Formats: sequence, C-alpha cells, structure tokens
Amino acid sequence: MATVLDRFRLDDKVAIVTGASSGLGVAFAKALAEAGADIVLAARRVQRLQATREIVEQAGRRAITVAADVALPENAPAVAEAAITEFGHVDVLVNNAGIGTAVPATRETPEQFREVIDINLNGCYWMAQACGRVMQPGSDDRAISPRVHREPAAARARRPTRRPGRTRGCCRVPGQPSRWLHHRNHPCR
Repeated sequence: MATVLDRFRLDDKVAIVTGASSGLGVAFAKALAEAGADIVLAARRVQRLQATREIVEQAGRRAITVAADVALPENAPAVAEAAITEFGHVDVLVNNAGIGTAVPATRETPEQFREVIDINLNGCYWMAQACGRVMQPGSDDRAISPRVHREPAAARARRPTRRPGRTRGCCRVPGQPSRWLHHRNHPCR
C-alpha cells in the first residue's frame, strides 16, 4: 500500500530552483532531490551553487548550475533552455529568488524599491513565463512561489466581507450545497 509521501514523489521530474545558493533555495533543492527530481540550480552567486549541487548529488540525483539574475528578463529563458539541454524537460519551478531591504519604507529610495520589485515580482514573472514556454502541454507541471504577500490583519479587518447588496442566505438548500436560501422569518435568525 502506498503512503502519503509516495503521492509526492518526483521521480524522473526536473525542477528549477532560483535563489538556490543559500537559505530556502538550498532546502528546496535538497527536498526536491530527496523526492526524486533532478535539479537546475540558478542564482547570481554561482560560486555558492557548488555546495548545493553536492547536496543534491548526495541525495542520488543529478544537478546543473546556471548563473542567473532573475531581475534580467533575458536570464530566465537561458535557465529554462539549460534545463531542456541537460534534462530534456521542465516539470517544476520554484521561484525562490528574492531580496528584502532593511530600510524603513519612509527612508527607502526608489532605486532600492525597484530592485526588490525587479527580483521578487518581475523575476517570478520572467521565470514563470520562460518555464511555461518549455513545459509540455498537459504535463504534470507545478510552480511554487514561496515569497507570498499576505495582507496585514488590520487591512483585512477594514475591508468589508461582502459587497453591498450581495448577501448569502442563511441556510443551504438541501442537496444543492452551492445554493442558499434567502428568507426573513426563519428559526436560524
């Protein structure tokens, strides 16, 4: 009988991990390799990728390193093409490359802000676009972007939960879970 972990096997899949020279990028590469994937390691700091490559190879998988700055649109297709040249296909993209500034927003310069946007936002787009172009239609493709923005709780609290004039009824229609009843005199009120 198969275990839950067997459902997450990536045997013979190819994964691209950006920002693979340190931190979460190394952890993603190691986990994907342990799940059975071959890995394309991409980062600006190429000299640090060799250590990540050794970790992947210790897990019994193949890895290649690619120098890439995801903020530059021309680098993304080069990473995808390196994967195709070496492994023949791409199945998984982990958009991990990212930076943060330790500058309060009131003192952050436009250049500092643009650099964050170019890497954290635009870089994810360029990589997703490049991988989308080489992933086989109908394949079991996946894209993972760990740098997700979550709206602060205070902002969520100020936002109305429903649009005015659009309310959901108080009771579900039996046998039709997507339909709700609207009525005034009901015991549930």
